[in-house]
Amino acid sequence: MEHETEEHAHAPEARPTSIKPDDTIYVGKKDIMSYVLAVVTQFNRGLSAVKVKARGRAIGRAVDVSQIVKNRFIPSLRLTNFDDATEELQSEDGSMSKVSSLTITMEK
Repeated sequence: MEHETEEHAHAPEARPTSIKPDDTIYVGKKDIMSYVLAVVTQFNRGLSAVKVKARGRAIGRAVDVSQIVKNRFIPSLRLTNFDDATEELQSEDGSMSKVSSLTITMEK
């Protein structure tokens, strides 16, 4: 019995599977400069690439974020990938609806 207890004491902790990667900024309803600051902060922490992801009406805001970062803060920034997709989400009434999404990859 004592041996079993030792094994459980050293077992690794279970981590949640829904951890958001640090290199991805999800754009929503906040002020644009909040997202710009988040992107610049990630680059200042040493990341060489940051992704900006948005769905639906926030797509235009994500494009604005990438352009503000590039034009005002990090002129050497390269936009290396635009990945558009359609995601199917369940609405509050239970029906499924399709929403466009965009992921912009920026590299220093």
